[in-house]
Amino acid sequence: MKVDKSKLLGVVQGFRDVPMLVVGDLLLDHYIWGSVDRISPEAPVVVVAVTEENKRLGGAGNVANNLVSLGAKASICGAVGDDEAGQQMVELFAEKGVETEGILVDSSRPTTQKTRVIAHAQQVVRVDREVAEPLAENHQKEMGARVSASLKQARGVIVSDYAKGAICPAVFDALHGRSKTGPAAGAVLVDPKAPNFSMYRSATVIKPNRKEAEESSGMRIKKRSDAIAAGRKLLTVWDTEMVLITLGEMGMVLVAREDEQHAPVEVDTVARDVYDVSGAGDTVSAVFSLSLAAGASTSDAAVLANIAAGVVVGEVGTAVVSVDSLNSAIERFE
Repeated sequence: MKVDKSKLLGVVQGFRDVPMLVVGDLLLDHYIWGSVDRISPEAPVVVVAVTEENKRLGGAGNVANNLVSLGAKASICGAVGDDEAGQQMVELFAEKGVETEGILVDSSRPTTQKTRVIAHAQQVVRVDREVAEPLAENHQKEMGARVSASLKQARGVIVSDYAKGAICPAVFDALHGRSKTGPAAGAVLVDPKAPNFSMYRSATVIKPNRKEAEESSGMRIKKRSDAIAAGRKLLTVWDTEMVLITLGEMGMVLVAREDEQHAPVEVDTVARDVYDVSGAGDTVSAVFSLSLAAGASTSDAAVLANIAAGVVVGEVGTAVVSVDSLNSAIERFE
């Protein structure tokens, strides 16, 4: 599709100070970096000599991090445990300038934490600490209340579901009635995850990847035309205005309710070097939603989201896209 670079650059310029709300599962991404030069004498495994260690915002936190990196104002609603990891997450949000009044502390469960050991740009092992059961009923009600309180100023909402328990019916009760007003008035985008597919009412946009689109539509996706057919079916299944399906090396497709102004949009992938796809979906959610909130057309929003994903997959670990890196990628776009 033909792209107006100056128009895209103008959309990015309009990101500054746009108020956005992110609701979802909060993950702490713990990275241990090192080098490998021998095999352990104790077992047939590599020995990693640690050279660096850091922690980053993952899950819904990575969506919020992308938003503030692009100049938007972000608020976050989610749950953490009453533990060191939860405190570290709140501190990281504060450092990034993300509003944290919507975070509730649940002492009955740990903060979800994923530890990745990486050597020579390759992940060696991942260790997960989590409880993925739904929040207790009282915490679900509190989550809904915090979402309601945070909605007042938000121009767009992103629901980032990693199936770790934070996304519950109370969240969509709070969002009900907001989503049908159209993208310019505050779209609700849902990044879905099984087994919660039946929960996503009141969404303007639902953004599955290929696997999720296949599972929810019951259709195989081998090419983009298959994705368009699946997306059209999912418009009815999910009763949503738009379905944005990310397809990895095949790019993405955007399918909207049938009318003359919303023909399917097909976007080619722009990634040149792919080192790590973790967090790329978060970047797509952030950029697509923020673009709509800034007044972009749905097709321009999809192109910008795809360009941004091409930036972050070229880095190792959970990464975010900045205004400068996105503008540079737009200038290189062919």
